[in-house]
Amino acid sequence: MKISTKGRYALRIMADLASHNNGEYIRLKDISERQAVTVKYMEQIMPLLTKAGYVKSYRGNNGGYMLARNPEEYTAGEILRTVEGSLAPIPCIEDHPNRCPRKEICSTLSFWEGLGKVVDQYVDSVTLADFIREEKPSEK
Repeated sequence: MKISTKGRYALRIMADLASHNNGEYIRLKDISERQAVTVKYMEQIMPLLTKAGYVKSYRGNNGGYMLARNPEEYTAGEILRTVEGSLAPIPCIEDHPNRCPRKEICSTLSFWEGLGKVVDQYVDSVTLADFIREEKPSEK
């Protein structure tokens, strides 16, 4: 499993919104400067996060984005799955129940299922609030 720049940037954007969560909308330009992500790339990511209900957007003079919920209510896993899709290490374990024609004879299936479970448990255990606590002083 490899996380694309879209997934990495989505986490950074959401962590930035959480870190600057003061009840006001935050301009993409401000996030862009802090996170070193182009506004153009963020404009590809933000609709995914907005459609998922993770952020609220406001157009206009004081427009921008803000979190729709508290930072503790977002997991890294849900954000990554929104922009990346499944985090399963191999395609045959994405479906429940598993529809792989080799599932009855595959000697490696339990390994892949175990790896997928560990990945899911970890990414679902980390919240945006955890990212804020891990922030370095120069990031604020």
